[in-house]
Amino acid sequence: MAGGGAEVDIGIEGMTCASCVGRVERVLKQVPGVSGVSVNLATERARVAFAGPPDTAAVARAVEEAGYDVPVSEFDLNVQGMTCASCVGRVERALKQVPGVIEAEVNLATERTRVTAARGAVSVDQLVAAVQNTGYEASPVEQAGSPAEEADAAAARSRRDLFRVVTAAALSAPLLLGMVGHLLGAEWMMPPGWVQLALATPVQFWLGWRFYVAGWKAARSFSGNMDLLVALGTTAAWGLSVYGLLTAHGDHAPALYFESSALIITFVLLGKWLEARAKGQTASAIRALMDLRPDKARLRRGGAEVEVPLAEVRVGDAVVVRPGERIPVDGRVVEGGGSVDESMLTGESLPVEKVVGAKVTGGAINTDGLLVIETTAVGAETTLARIVRLVEGAQASKAPIQRLVDRVSAVFVPVVLGIALVTFVGWWAVTGDATAAILNAVAVMVIACPCALGLATPTAIMVGTGAAARHGILIKDAEALERAHAVTTVAFDKTGTLTEGRPEVTDVVPVEGTGAAEVLRLAAALQAGSEHPLAAAVRRRAEGVTPLATMNFRALAGRGVSGAVEGRSLVLGNRRLLEENGLAGDALAPAASDLEESGRTVSWLAETAPTCRVLGLIAFGDSVKDSARGAVDRLHRQGIETVMLTGDNRGAAAAAARSLGIDKVVAEVLPEGKAEAVAGLRGEGRVVAMVGDGINDAPALAAADVGIAMSTGTDVAMHTAGVTLMRGDPALVAGAIDVSRRTYRKIRQGLFWAFVYNLVGIPLAALGLLSPMVAGAAMALSSVSVVTNALLLRGWNPRS
Repeated sequence: MAGGGAEVDIGIEGMTCASCVGRVERVLKQVPGVSGVSVNLATERARVAFAGPPDTAAVARAVEEAGYDVPVSEFDLNVQGMTCASCVGRVERALKQVPGVIEAEVNLATERTRVTAARGAVSVDQLVAAVQNTGYEASPVEQAGSPAEEADAAAARSRRDLFRVVTAAALSAPLLLGMVGHLLGAEWMMPPGWVQLALATPVQFWLGWRFYVAGWKAARSFSGNMDLLVALGTTAAWGLSVYGLLTAHGDHAPALYFESSALIITFVLLGKWLEARAKGQTASAIRALMDLRPDKARLRRGGAEVEVPLAEVRVGDAVVVRPGERIPVDGRVVEGGGSVDESMLTGESLPVEKVVGAKVTGGAINTDGLLVIETTAVGAETTLARIVRLVEGAQASKAPIQRLVDRVSAVFVPVVLGIALVTFVGWWAVTGDATAAILNAVAVMVIACPCALGLATPTAIMVGTGAAARHGILIKDAEALERAHAVTTVAFDKTGTLTEGRPEVTDVVPVEGTGAAEVLRLAAALQAGSEHPLAAAVRRRAEGVTPLATMNFRALAGRGVSGAVEGRSLVLGNRRLLEENGLAGDALAPAASDLEESGRTVSWLAETAPTCRVLGLIAFGDSVKDSARGAVDRLHRQGIETVMLTGDNRGAAAAAARSLGIDKVVAEVLPEGKAEAVAGLRGEGRVVAMVGDGINDAPALAAADVGIAMSTGTDVAMHTAGVTLMRGDPALVAGAIDVSRRTYRKIRQGLFWAFVYNLVGIPLAALGLLSPMVAGAAMALSSVSVVTNALLLRGWNPRS
């Protein structure tokens, strides 16, 4: 294969013939920079050669636009040594240049990166090497220790950093006092020049050595960061002072600026220590969730109880949980019962009563009674583990608003160095005072702070998603969090979302000549193989009735079911299903209308062979959730319009909507109809959130700007949605939108102050209105203030 520089070997799914191969080759050859393509149908792989740096993301987009898929793998790395947004940009660029990498997102607040790459094209060692070549340390996340070990390591780092801060402060204090004395006319308070040199030099080259190391790594890769600015600025102030000290003549006291260099480093070290402490608090939600998992479990084996490490528990094991203990696994109660506190998982403070057959979740607390649980999930498959992965994924992802920061940070340090150079030349040319020129250039370099820019978005997202998780709202990624703040319309599914999802049969109305018992008996036979809530209601009502065998059972999406019972072809479903079979049901139309007007859901039973006739109808009632009305009212107070999308009949839907105060109803729609309704709302310029819990809601959840799934529903709905509510409470919908708005507000506040700080501070420094020492203190304060402001979200409550 003719090619140029790098080659990328990627997998392609969906090809079936030579035409597919030709199509893929054609679209890949059109990607800018591609010099050669070879596609293999048998191995389902493509080898792409680039004339220059590889652009795997462009290749993946081209394949997907052609109608095929590129299978991907995700890697999570710990990255140490980053200090600002410029560092983030450099690491991301290095990772994206690795052949096979499609996307890399680096989070300064968590010091982690998530890399998406074509499956099999990249190894974790290549990614680690790419990061290390930029001057940072990297390791796979799975190599990290336990939460306790990580906490101990973080505490040790904090103690080391505090020691550096205290030592720097102690050495700088005499210089600060001397400066204050100089301002007050007490020259005797200023230490002699050689003493100042002795105090400032350890601060500059011992305690400040980290800035030189990180700055050199950045310069070596033709980039820049905060460390480079600090190293250049403080070295200039220290060097100018040494020059003045060495060239002093007679009794003339030289102008020394050792206090500026030492205090700048002290302030920056203090700021980084405070920032690290604050960043550590942002991860508290993840640590709290991981701490829910016990280390051991008590198994019942051969009539005896044996305590084993949690890793040894297998699916099917019987786990004994005593009162006051945390449940170690997901499972089903097979013996005993009692109240279980699931508040850390669902945000619901009231204990939940568990009886034999009830599901329990690992991490919950057994408050009373003895539980024997049959294990259904362990390790990474438990609900708790999935929650942790979901929250970690959201915190590792990058919000769209961050793209502006990325563009700014890419040019920030070079621009600041250019401004510093112009400041030096300008002051020297105008005043002829080289000392003043150097000091003002130093102030420009020191006050510039890309740290606050890099921390504003990820810190707010970490705190916001963590606070939401504590209250049972799981946000899938930062993009969903950012989109949710702009929602103007919330569309609700009805059954199981706004209602309890446990309908009961209220009426059985047969046609003349058919008994109600016969209608119920046939309906129960048809519903024997269905998992729909209405089917369960029919089976409960028909308990004690002799069951009949059903042949050729089919579930008809959005309409009902069909099958053969005792040689008769039957259908049971809504009016649409009746009309599809050419039936009107005129004899029962008045009864059906009355039932629907009273809020009942009506299913029609009809025979389609050997005769074609309506046999009767069954009416269902489903009570509205207690919190539903309050949820709708709160959304209205937030200025959000509410819509109900349901496959139910118009009468029952309208009755439910009136009782809840919902603004608009779209009834009798199939699953694809819900998606079309959502698309229609979006087409009107609305930002739409869809709330649902069933498989039939998945298309609408995917079509919405923000999909919100109830965890009481199906895994398909939760997988499709961007937000998952850990309990079936519609009141959490308003909470999810509220936490998104508050988080987005914190992001904007952080970015606003970061930009304003630099836009105001740099010109002031260039004009000589800020001393280097004040500039250093202001720079340290900016990062701390951004992180501290984001931490205010920790107290968020969905009921506030």
